[in-house]
Amino acid sequence: MKKKGLLVVFFFGGIMVTSGFGLQSMMSPPPVPLDEILELQSQINELESQKKTLLEEVQTEFLLTKIVELEKQITELSNKKSELEPVGMTITGTPADNFPDEQRAQFCGSGDAKSTDYVREFSIPTPCTNPLAVVTDYDGNVWFTQTNTGKLAKFDPITEKFTEYDNPSWPPGGRSMMWGIDYAPDGSVWFTDEAYDSVWKFSTIDEKYERLGYPSEGNSLPQKLQIVGSQIIINDFTGNKLTFLDPSKSSNDVSYLSIPSPVDNSVTADFTIDANDNVWFTNWLFQQSGVLVKFNQNGYRDSVANSDDQFRPVIDFVEVYALPPELLTPNGAVVTNDGTIWLADTTSSFFFNFDPVTEQFTQYVTAEPMLSTYGNQTGIIKSPISRPYWIEADDQGRLVFNEQTSNNISVMDPKLQSLVEYHVPSKNPNWGDCDPGTGTMLADCGLAQIFDLTVDGEKIWFTEWVENNIGVVDTSVPLPLEIQLESDTLILAPGDTQNLNFIVSPESQKDMSNVSLILLTTHEFLNVDLVNDTPEIIPIRF
Repeated sequence: MKKKGLLVVFFFGGIMVTSGFGLQSMMSPPPVPLDEILELQSQINELESQKKTLLEEVQTEFLLTKIVELEKQITELSNKKSELEPVGMTITGTPADNFPDEQRAQFCGSGDAKSTDYVREFSIPTPCTNPLAVVTDYDGNVWFTQTNTGKLAKFDPITEKFTEYDNPSWPPGGRSMMWGIDYAPDGSVWFTDEAYDSVWKFSTIDEKYERLGYPSEGNSLPQKLQIVGSQIIINDFTGNKLTFLDPSKSSNDVSYLSIPSPVDNSVTADFTIDANDNVWFTNWLFQQSGVLVKFNQNGYRDSVANSDDQFRPVIDFVEVYALPPELLTPNGAVVTNDGTIWLADTTSSFFFNFDPVTEQFTQYVTAEPMLSTYGNQTGIIKSPISRPYWIEADDQGRLVFNEQTSNNISVMDPKLQSLVEYHVPSKNPNWGDCDPGTGTMLADCGLAQIFDLTVDGEKIWFTEWVENNIGVVDTSVPLPLEIQLESDTLILAPGDTQNLNFIVSPESQKDMSNVSLILLTTHEFLNVDLVNDTPEIIPIRF
């Protein structure tokens, strides 16, 4: 397999950063006597187990002498093991060995799985797997890829058990950002692999992997993946194209159609398919401009089928709409049942919709990140933003998206014009400004790097890339309060001011004394102020 450097794109402070560990840690380390080191570790573990057993018994002089002897043997074996290990690298025999000791807290997790009334997390048994793309099957099982192992894993929500499937074709120490995944009706799971320009098929029946080479020229990055009928659609994030794969019964016979992006040297981001099979996707230049693209795939295929010319110009079946200047990094895309296109902007706190009939964009805003997500111990962050990333739609027509730097999974109801943000409890302090200068990180500070999500009924499953967890949001749990607005619509002319009354009503017996009001606008020319912040309490008798 062709091997590339691991490309990990993060958005902090408006800058696209390629993670520093990528190229460095993909280099081949010097030869290490791994078998001997692991054997020593096994012996140490056995002695530690014996010591633990003895410590649990009634202490006698004989037992104390035995414990001292065990401690001496453990120390001798540990010293011998340390001599064989590379400098700054403790060999554990786990995926954590892909990182030097100083980076393990940052990439392998900082604590145990946590839960709230609405969010529950589950810790993956194998350490430091870096879970990424996630999907559910028809039985409700959760399937996800692992950046740091090349494996596919399954979680059974009923038994709460994990199963990880070894990939015998995966190179030792190999890592890849596997952004795209989908489940097929034949019981197979397909996922993308950017490091080796590959698309993988895993049969859940015989538990075997197959690898398909991705059509790449130069700098390709197969990213999101969706199965539609017999087709597999993939966006090539840096390859400037959208690809339609049509794998036949023979794994060696794969036909594909690549749709070049209208904007040269741009990225091709996420895509969505409307009720008429039109494919919508975005092209954009980082921090500059971009377009929303509509590809009439049925019209193109019908034209090719009814013509002797098999190379009809794709441009004849493409419509392009300029993105508004406020929309700089549209990563996620989804279409709702009414045909509206929704886009998530990863360099702001905004998300947008596009009406194909009026050809108008509408801008929405999330809440600002909680201070605990970024810490700001140095004061460097002046204007925190939430960075909506991927976006999906559930069967009720609600939007579901992850807010990368808010550590939130959010649900927006377009009909009610309501936004509920579910905060994920686990946080890794190495991804925030969480060091007050003492060398000890703040508790409950940082990010879990929630990089993917999938909707299964009223459950939203997600992965935590740097906390080695998967999690689920249960949207069926009632919210503790209700907000009623005096009016759903305000029309303002330049210079106008209007008042809007609202009622916040508790829906549970929980203490609501810490509830605060968040006032945000989508545009700088709008100002929202709280005129009266003294609540009026009305006693109600039951």
